[in-house]
Amino acid sequence: MNTHSHLYTDTKVQWENSKAPVPYPLAVEKMEARAAAIAAGESSEQVWLLEHPALYTAGTSANPADLISPNRFPVYKTGRGGQYTYHGPGQRVAYFMLDLKNRGRDVRAYVRGLEDLIIATLASFGIKGGRRDGRVGVWVDMADGSEAKIAALGVRIRKWVSFHGISINLNPDLAHFNGIVPCGISEHGVTSLQALDVDIDMVELDAALQENFIKIFSPIEVK
Repeated sequence: MNTHSHLYTDTKVQWENSKAPVPYPLAVEKMEARAAAIAAGESSEQVWLLEHPALYTAGTSANPADLISPNRFPVYKTGRGGQYTYHGPGQRVAYFMLDLKNRGRDVRAYVRGLEDLIIATLASFGIKGGRRDGRVGVWVDMADGSEAKIAALGVRIRKWVSFHGISINLNPDLAHFNGIVPCGISEHGVTSLQALDVDIDMVELDAALQENFIKIFSPIEVK
């Protein structure tokens, strides 16, 4: 039984994986064009996996004081919800352009579905990720009793079509997060699968993401 029946459709979603790093402005341009085409009924839904060059993005509720090192990497203002986020090599970014008119028209359920996708993907590698009240993203308990963020989430909805999405830290340079207060939360750290001694590569992470997406959202068609 699919516990996400409100999100699930039988329509195949195009699954694309970019091997070379994608500049952030180009990614936003492509996402916005695809989302508009989906809303107009001219294109199929899409999941786009990629990595970005090292950069910071400022969501719609970003606090300028949270940008500690403004000259370290390029900084892009973005229309997604949330605050400052780092993207860079070793981090899997997944953008979801899905038609929520056919998936229950429930933004809260959609966000929860993305969180469940991350949690199930981490569980594939023995990592127990979870939600935390008042904090966006997916978190893990560390050996020293602290908590750290392993995946971020920021979505935008236009005409009931989603874009932007999630990022999961596989093996990025965690020091790069020091240039911002990630998502406005200074009292907790950031971690990665590698830092948790999970030795997998991006291909294995992608396979787990794909398997769990099919369970929660839709069958796929690989581009």
